[in-house]
Amino acid sequence: MPITETDFRRALSCFASGVTVVTTVDAEGGLHGLTVSAFCSVSLAPPLVLVCIEKATASHFAFLESRICAVHTLDETQQAISERFATPIQDKFVGLEFRPGIGGVPVIEGTLTALECRVINVFDGGDHSIFVAEVEKTQTREGDPLLYFRGSYRSIA
Repeated sequence: MPITETDFRRALSCFASGVTVVTTVDAEGGLHGLTVSAFCSVSLAPPLVLVCIEKATASHFAFLESRICAVHTLDETQQAISERFATPIQDKFVGLEFRPGIGGVPVIEGTLTALECRVINVFDGGDHSIFVAEVEKTQTREGDPLLYFRGSYRSIA
């Protein structure tokens, strides 16, 4: 008997993950971004990461179209940024400090990490697309990460 979506969500909630925001820019220069928990490193040589984005998400088309993105790891003080990018509001970038990265992708200032990437492959992953991207630039700073565990934000402390 297959498991239910509720059972699967409950089981996955037991895996603590860092909180990331992934951003891109579409062909018309529109900025897009969303909070993503499905992120991981793939390879050191070449430097590859993967990000899974739900196909029903309004920004999904922009990631497919642009083939560039920035992945930001949030610190423990940036829960509001995670919540902003997790909600379907029109302009998520208003009042947020960011700079243009490769191809004009918005790079959010002050995050623990910012990885500027070019998408090299997209794979079908059920209701998500799996984007594999090569990292071209990195930016890091000191701090403790924002974590997500059992449906709540947490910190290391």
